[in-house]
Amino acid sequence: MRVLLIEDDLMIGEAIQDALKDASYATDWIRNGQTALTTLACQHYDLVLLDLGLPGKDGLEVLTSIRAIDHPVPLLIITARDGLDDRLRGLDGGADDYVLKPFEMAELLARMRAVLRRKAGNAAPVLGNGVVSLDPATREASVNGGSPVQLSSREFSLLHALLVRPGAILSRSELEDRIYGWGEEVESNAVEYLIHALRRKLGSEVIRNVRGVGWMVSKSI
Repeated sequence: MRVLLIEDDLMIGEAIQDALKDASYATDWIRNGQTALTTLACQHYDLVLLDLGLPGKDGLEVLTSIRAIDHPVPLLIITARDGLDDRLRGLDGGADDYVLKPFEMAELLARMRAVLRRKAGNAAPVLGNGVVSLDPATREASVNGGSPVQLSSREFSLLHALLVRPGAILSRSELEDRIYGWGEEVESNAVEYLIHALRRKLGSEVIRNVRGVGWMVSKSI
């Protein structure tokens, strides 16, 4: 899962980026509002974290520009602006949540998971297709209600990408895009290696290969 972090404070940005990577999110960090809009126009993101006090273009202006073109990306505002007017402008302007600084990373991660569930139309905290279940809070997966298995960060990211769109075929490049952020070296045959590892843990039928196209999990049954 790939996140765009838009935050100009170096100390806060580094702390959030490190925490997101630890939580299995591929994270790209932008410090300027206008650059953020340019980046969103050419790169897919599963979620945006947006500070309001940005150089180049204020965060609320960035939000307005994103929603003006009906961009559906889930978006959380993260800011020290605690005034009611700012909160109303943010939420009414299209933000999915409004998180005040300082915050605990555990709470931010929980709010991110909640927003992603709502956007995907899932009320339950666990993703699944009737065969395999994945808990984003614990990074554990289980098959047919069996004992949960702990996944590595990248195993989780790959399975999560597939389970968000069961029945859809994702290519190698699409999966790599969900697993790696900017500056991270894409390891040779990483996707095949991760799928092999997931099949060893969860069974050979959990992830299907569509020869010459990509990989998928079956639709919910």
